[in-house]
Amino acid sequence: MQLHSPAADRNRDPILAVLARVLPTSGVVLELASGTGQHAAHVAAALPGLTWQPSDPDAAARASIAASTAHLPNVRPPLALDALAPWPLDAPIVAMVAINLVHIAPWAVALAVFAGAGARLPLGGVLVLYGPYRIGGVTAPSNDAFDADLQRRNPAWGVRDLEALVDAAARHGLALAETLALPANNHALVFRKR
Repeated sequence: MQLHSPAADRNRDPILAVLARVLPTSGVVLELASGTGQHAAHVAAALPGLTWQPSDPDAAARASIAASTAHLPNVRPPLALDALAPWPLDAPIVAMVAINLVHIAPWAVALAVFAGAGARLPLGGVLVLYGPYRIGGVTAPSNDAFDADLQRRNPAWGVRDLEALVDAAARHGLALAETLALPANNHALVFRKR
């Protein structure tokens, strides 16, 4: 039932360091596309003042998330949330996190994430995106190879341009506050609701 991603083991501490600094100290944080649940478990254990709301459209992923986080009192049961469908949220959120989502999904999903964040976050609320990005049209050679592989699997997927993400976010009242370089040619993008 419990899925495992070696990449999540490798990147969890650098991601946690960013989240510990930029997230509020209390409130509900919505994680989109929580996958295996490894990040939800790691972050929720380290930041017990937050209530973590994981989500994933995939039933097997939700089962893994539930298994990974069952021992944590500050993690809610995972939601069956598809960014392109109505969002089944029953409480206000203070922040949103999406780890490795916008490149392994059609562009419409990135637009829906920004629309959802713009509609649901309070003023000053935070949206954190993590993954590989093109900045000024350039990314690492390993990310170029990853982008080609993604597009072979699904032509609608791919490493996104930072500038396109910033423009899309701005249409929903979100401004890029920080771009943080993290290991393995990835970045954390920190947007704030204006």
